[in-house]
Amino acid sequence: MANKIEKVVLAYSGGLDTSVILRWLIETYTCEVIAFVADIGQKDELEGLKEKALNTGASKVYIENMQEEFVRDFVFPALRANAVYEGSYLMGTSLARPLIAKRQIEIAAAEGADAVSHGATGKGNDQVRFELTYNALNPDITIIPAWRDPKWTFDSRGSMIDYAEKHRIPVTSTKEKPYSSDRNLLHISHEGGVLEDPWVEPKEDMFVLTVSPQAAPDTVTYLEIDFEKGNPVAVNGVKMSPAKLLHSLNETAGANGIGRVDMVENRYVGMKSRGVYETPGGTVLWAAHRAVESITMDREVMLLRDSLIPKYAQLVYSGFWYSPEMKVMQKFVDETQENVTGTARVKLYKGNCVVVGRKSPSSLYSEEFVTFEKDRVFDQKEATGFIKLNALRMKIQALRKRERA
Repeated sequence: MANKIEKVVLAYSGGLDTSVILRWLIETYTCEVIAFVADIGQKDELEGLKEKALNTGASKVYIENMQEEFVRDFVFPALRANAVYEGSYLMGTSLARPLIAKRQIEIAAAEGADAVSHGATGKGNDQVRFELTYNALNPDITIIPAWRDPKWTFDSRGSMIDYAEKHRIPVTSTKEKPYSSDRNLLHISHEGGVLEDPWVEPKEDMFVLTVSPQAAPDTVTYLEIDFEKGNPVAVNGVKMSPAKLLHSLNETAGANGIGRVDMVENRYVGMKSRGVYETPGGTVLWAAHRAVESITMDREVMLLRDSLIPKYAQLVYSGFWYSPEMKVMQKFVDETQENVTGTARVKLYKGNCVVVGRKSPSSLYSEEFVTFEKDRVFDQKEATGFIKLNALRMKIQALRKRERA
């Protein structure tokens, strides 16, 4: 940072970190700060953010509704890949960061800003996700990673709360309840504070998008979800835009206690961390999508695609959304989805999402072939040679072993 910083675009959420960082940037670099807020489904968290940012010192505030782009261009591609990180995490935060960072770079270009900044800590994944995107889209931009900046003097959220109080910056975090949450249309995450002990059960009042399974209705809820080429397009016959569809499923699934995950995951920087996630609508979509795939995808194509799920998820989780390998992988995934058109019927009940039906105009499933009743299309005697050929190498090994004994 040899040249003086004149103007910074800050990814701003209005939470403790970015509220303090906004003021800190102004004081430390005597620069202009533009606050950018991506509306990707935070709901009430957006209230009063413009006034708060301006009162904290921002010269300008962008608040943009990006919900449709988020679901269409980030959530749905991951859904088509059935991407799950370490068996449980549907990556709501991971998928949001490259979208926010992309728009930051666009705003920086439009405003003539020479730097961008974010509130991610030096221990977490988000710093990588933001900065890999910055570098991929504008390698000349100056990046100010506040938590890693040599001029940064805060060593904890407690010291940041003190700073906020000193500068009369209103924050919702307290020293008694410091865990952080990140919400968007796909999920809400909870981490830090009392959750840092992986033995401690989360308190019920922490959850936002889901009711407790015990408190969910005693009646079953059925949903039918239509897919076209791997993308969900309708619920119970009603066509909706990507964002509206996910919002609708969040409401229904959340009311049935669907989508809670409590896990210890491996951060990209090398440490393990505990996260509690609520992903109601996403949980239903992933199950329904897999159901439609089960009758429309060729076995070997599915096997090949499934072998790439861990790598795809790792790329998303680690911030490589705009990498060359991700571009190639997404093209392959999308090719596998050409025939994934059909409907899945799911049953929601007290935290459980169970697939109970699937149908498709391009189904590869044939009752004529799989029936246990008398049929005319498959001669079961033909399986004898098939089994003998597949057993040959194992038979030879067994014979050789016997000869050596």
